[in-house]
Amino acid sequence: MRSKALRAGRTRLAITATATALALTGAAGGVLAVPTPAAAAGLSCGVNYAVNDWGGGFTANITITDTGTTAINGWTLGYTYAGNQTLQNGWNGTWSQSGRTVTVTNPGYAATIDPGASFTTGANFAYSGANTAPTAFTVNGTPCRGANQPPTVSLTSPAAGQTFTPGSTVPVSATAADTDGTVSKVDFYASTSAGSNTLIGTDATAPFTVNWASVAAGDYSVTAVATDDAGATTTSSPVAIKVAGPSLLVNPATLAVQQGSTGTFTVALSQAPTANTTVAVTRSGSNPDLSVTSGAALTFTPANWNVPQTVTIAAGTDPAQVGGTATFTATATGFGSAAVKVTEAAKASGYAQYFLDLYSKIKNPANGYFSPQGIPYHSVETLIVEAPDYGHETTSETYSYWLWLEADYGRVTGDWTGFNNAWTNLETYLIPSHAQQPGQSTYNPAKPGQYGPEKAQPDQYPVKLNPNVPVGTDPLSAELKTAYNSPDIYAPAWLLDVDNKYGFGQCEDGTTKPSLINTFQRGPEESVWETVPQPDCDVFKYGNSSSGFLSLFNDGGGSYSKQYKYTDAPDADARLIQAAYWAGQFAKSQGKSAAITATLDKAAKLGDYLRYSLYDKYFKQAGNCLGSTTCPAGSSKANEQLGLLTWYFAWGGAADGSWSWRISGSAAHQGYQNPMAAWVLANDPGLKPLSPSAATDWAGSLDKQLQFFQWLQSTEGGIAGGATNSWGGNYGDDAPPPAGDPTFYGLYYDWQPEYHDPASNQWFGFQTWSMERFAEYYYTTGDTRAKAILDKWIPWAMSVSKADPATGTLTTPEKLTWTGAPDTWSATSPGGNTGLHVTASGSATDVGVAGSLAKTLAYYAAKSGSSGAQKFAQNILDTLHAKYTDNLGYSAPETRADYSRFTEAYSATTHQGPYIPPGWTGTYPDGTKISSSSNTFLSLRPWYTSDPQWSKVQAYLDGGAAPTFNYHRFWAQADIATAFDTFAQLFPTVNPGS
Repeated sequence: MRSKALRAGRTRLAITATATALALTGAAGGVLAVPTPAAAAGLSCGVNYAVNDWGGGFTANITITDTGTTAINGWTLGYTYAGNQTLQNGWNGTWSQSGRTVTVTNPGYAATIDPGASFTTGANFAYSGANTAPTAFTVNGTPCRGANQPPTVSLTSPAAGQTFTPGSTVPVSATAADTDGTVSKVDFYASTSAGSNTLIGTDATAPFTVNWASVAAGDYSVTAVATDDAGATTTSSPVAIKVAGPSLLVNPATLAVQQGSTGTFTVALSQAPTANTTVAVTRSGSNPDLSVTSGAALTFTPANWNVPQTVTIAAGTDPAQVGGTATFTATATGFGSAAVKVTEAAKASGYAQYFLDLYSKIKNPANGYFSPQGIPYHSVETLIVEAPDYGHETTSETYSYWLWLEADYGRVTGDWTGFNNAWTNLETYLIPSHAQQPGQSTYNPAKPGQYGPEKAQPDQYPVKLNPNVPVGTDPLSAELKTAYNSPDIYAPAWLLDVDNKYGFGQCEDGTTKPSLINTFQRGPEESVWETVPQPDCDVFKYGNSSSGFLSLFNDGGGSYSKQYKYTDAPDADARLIQAAYWAGQFAKSQGKSAAITATLDKAAKLGDYLRYSLYDKYFKQAGNCLGSTTCPAGSSKANEQLGLLTWYFAWGGAADGSWSWRISGSAAHQGYQNPMAAWVLANDPGLKPLSPSAATDWAGSLDKQLQFFQWLQSTEGGIAGGATNSWGGNYGDDAPPPAGDPTFYGLYYDWQPEYHDPASNQWFGFQTWSMERFAEYYYTTGDTRAKAILDKWIPWAMSVSKADPATGTLTTPEKLTWTGAPDTWSATSPGGNTGLHVTASGSATDVGVAGSLAKTLAYYAAKSGSSGAQKFAQNILDTLHAKYTDNLGYSAPETRADYSRFTEAYSATTHQGPYIPPGWTGTYPDGTKISSSSNTFLSLRPWYTSDPQWSKVQAYLDGGAAPTFNYHRFWAQADIATAFDTFAQLFPTVNPGS
C-alpha cells in the first residue's frame, strides 16, 4: 500500500492489533441463532468454489452451505471438471476422482451441516492447459446453487437535498437487481436525526416504488433495503431530504464577518411560487455594528425561484462589538422564514478570512462533512479505504480536529457555541455511556486482564489466552473511581460506523445509529485490506452463531461470552486536550472563560483517564521484559509506567456485567507523543485533572517525551519510529529482539512500531503531527530542550519539502526510509546517533500534511525569530489557497494503485488478503457470508459496488489505469483551516502574497 494511503486517517492501522485479545473468554453465554432464509422441505444447498492457482497446479477450497430448514446428515459432494485436472491430495473429507468426476464424502467429525451453517473442504490438483472452474455441483445427488451473491440496490427518488411540504406524499423508488437469482422485495426506510428508523413501505415487484404519505416536517435520511430470493440483503446509500412548508433556504446558516469587512449568504425558495415573490431580510439582535448593505429585498419569480440570490452583510469598526452577534431573518408571504446568525470578528490578516471561508465550507450542510446527527465523517467521499475502511465512518481523531477547528473559530469570532457543541456530540456518540460498559464495578485492579499473545501474521490467529503469564496491578483504578464517583472509563472509542453501514446497530440491535465498531485486531501485518469489521458489543447475533466475531481473534476452546470491548486512540485524546488548552487561552483573553468552563472540565477528566496509555499492555514492569512473557509483573507506578503515550488502551467486559478488564499498549510511536498536552495537564489550572497524582504523572511523562525525541532524532533531523516494552507483541516469546538492539530506559528500539503494512513511520505526516506539538510547546514555554530538537528538524523538513506559489508546487516526501539505529539512551550522557539515518524519497501533494507543516513552521518561527521558517509557512498557505481550493475546501488529485487490493484473496504465500480460519463461517447483518474460501475486501463489503465512484475502481480492476480521486478528509480540512488561523494569530500584520 502506498504511503499516500497512510495519511492521518490511517493512524489507527493497528490500533487493536494488540488490543486483540480482549475478546476475553468466560463462562459460555446463551446463543442467539442467526436467522436463515426459508426454504422448501428437503435438502437445499449452496456451493462456493474458490481456487489458488499457481500455474500447473492449484488448491480448490469448496464451501458447502445448508440453505434449507433441515440439517444435512451425511453428505457426498460431486462435480465434474472440463479439463485434465488431476487430484493430488485432499483434506476435511474423503476425496476421490474417476475420470473428470470428483467425489468428496464427509469426514467422521463433520457429517452434519446444520441449516444456515457451512463446511469447507479442500484439495490440491495438478493440470495443464486451461483450468476452467466447474459450474455444477450436487450434494447427495441434489443440485446446489453457487454461493449466493447479495443483490444491488440504489435509490432513484427522492433526490438528495430535495425539499417537500409537510403532509405531502413523497414518492420513493429504487432500482434493484440480483446476479444469481431474483429480488424478492425492497423495503424503504426513513431515519431521523434522533436515531429512529421507520419502515415506510415495501414493494415486491419492479419498478420498486412506494408512496410515503402524510410526511411530517423534519429532516430525513431515506434508504432502500433489497432482499434476494436466498434471503441476502443490501442497503442503499442514504439520501437526505427535508420536509418543510414552503420555505426560504439560506446558505450558510452561520457567518463571521471581520470588522470593516463584508460577508455574504444566499437565499432561495424551496418551491416555485405562483407569482413573483419578494423576500425581505431584516436584522435583530444586540449588535448594531452589523447591517445589510445589499440584498435587503430580493424578488423571485416562478422561473428563477431556485436560483440563489446574495445578501451582503457589513461589519463596522466598533471594538466593543467584537464577538457580538446579530440575526438576519429572511421572510416572504406564503413561505417559512429562515435565519442566519452573523458574528462580528476582530480585524485580522487575510489568513483569518481564509480560515473563516474554509470553516463555512466545512460547516455547510450541503457539503457533506457531517451526518444528519451532526457527527463529522472521516471524509465527504464514501469510497475511500484508509484506517477507516469507509469514508462515512469516523474516528476520535476526526473529533479531535473538529474541536480544534471550533477552538480557532472561537478565537476569531468570540462565539463558543460550536466548541461546546463539538464536545457534547463527542460525549453523546463516541464516549460509551454507563449502560454501554456494564459491570465496570466488578473490575479487579489486581487482575486487570488475561494475557493473549500477538502474532506476526493474521493467519496465526485465533490465539489462546494464557492465565499463567504474570500480569501486574492497575494503579489508576481506585483513584479514578474516587475522583469521579464512578467505576466507568471516560474515554472515546476510536471507530464509529456513523450511518450504520454494516448494520450492527448499537449492541447488535441492527438499527440504531451510529454504531460502535472495530476493525484491526490481528497483529502488525493486518492492513485495512485484511480486516474483518466487527461490533464493539458482540452478543452473537451476527458473525458466527456460537461466538459472534470473537473466535476470529481468540481461541476460546468453544466457550465464548457475549461482551463489549472498546479501544481508545491516545493521540486523538491528547489532541482534544491540546485544542481545549488553546480554547481556554483564547476565551480568557476575550473575558469569556465562563462560556467554556464546563467543557474544559470534561477535557481535564479525559486527561485523567488518558494516563492508562502510559503503561505496559499487561502492567508489566517497564524496561524489564528481556525476551520472555515471564518478565515480572508490575506492582506500582514506579516500576510499571512507561511514561510515553502508547498506541492504545482498551477496556471491556461481559455483556451481563459479570466481569470486566482493562489493558494498555506497550508500544510507543513517536507520532503519538504530545508534550503540549502533557505540559497542559501538569500545569494549567483550567485543565487540572481531579486525581491527586495526575499532575505528577503528566509532568513525568513530559520529561520522558522530551528525552524520547532526543533519543530518536536521526543525523539528518527526522524522528525515528519508537520503542516497545513487548517485543513482537509477545515479550519476545516468538523471537527475541535483534542482537544489540538499543534501548530507551529498557524499552527496545523499533523503527516501525505497531503496524507494518505499510511501515508505520514511512509517512511524513507522523513527522509533522508530532513536531507541531513540539513547536506549540516550545512557543508556549520556551523550553530549550524542545528548541534543540526543532533546530535540527526544521531545516531537514524544509529541505525535503517544496512550496512555490508561483508554480503551484507543493510537495512533501512520499516515503521515509530508516537505516541504522540510535545509541542506547543515557540521560546523563546522550549519544550522538551518528548511525541513525533517514532518507526521503518521492514527492506527494498531501494538502493536510502541508497544513500541519505550516503550523509547525509558524510556531517555531514566532518563538525563534526564524524568517526562513516563517516564509516557508507562508508559501505553503499561499500555494494551498492559490492552487488547491475547490467548492468543498482543499484537495489534490490522488492516484490509488492500492485499490487493486479490493479483490485480493487470502494467500498463504504472501499472507495478504482477508484471512478466515478453515471451517469458520459467519454472516453480516445484510446477509453477506463470511468463510475461509470466499473472502476479499470487496466480498465482505459488496455494497461498495453501488458507490457513485465505483466505476473508476472497476475500470482499474478490469485492466485500466489506477484511479484518481480528490478527497476531502475532515482532518485535512481542519489542519489547513487551523494553519490559516495560526499564521493569522502569530503574524497578524502579514498579508497573503506579501
